[in-house]
Amino acid sequence: MSDKKIIYRDIKNRLGDMIAGATNKGVVFLEWQDRGGVERILKRVEKRYKRELVVGENRHIDVLEKELSEYFDGKRTVFEVATDVTGTKFEQSIWEQLLDIPLGETRTYGQIAKIVNNPRAHRAIGKACGANYLSIVIPCHRVIEANGNLRGYGGKLWRKKKLLQLEKAID
Repeated sequence: MSDKKIIYRDIKNRLGDMIAGATNKGVVFLEWQDRGGVERILKRVEKRYKRELVVGENRHIDVLEKELSEYFDGKRTVFEVATDVTGTKFEQSIWEQLLDIPLGETRTYGQIAKIVNNPRAHRAIGKACGANYLSIVIPCHRVIEANGNLRGYGGKLWRKKKLLQLEKAID
């Protein structure tokens, strides 16, 4: 496989159809197909990565699909699939914080803002969560409002609730 291409294909799970893509280094994106439609998702990925997208098979997507199945069956708490994500330095610092939120727990935008020593960055943190193209694996669904309300999930709030219930972070 060429380094210049992102191979992608559909992945199905109990919460809906997803689309995943990967390079030879790792998974680049995992998105809910109803998040603006497949064509829109592919255009966003192509714009960010400046690579051709081609339907096909990729070993990292195979690993991702297996790990997602284990996750939805309650048998996986951490994803180990290789990733190849791109974002700004700030976005990547926020994504690192998301990866530190254990399964079964949540953090507020304010808590993350304090951790990154930028206590007024609530909105910027929300924007960085929205810029995360690797749904579930980089668990932006674990970020909630200070009052406990669910907010801002590209995969729709009902899915965020279901994911948090699956992880036993909420009832």
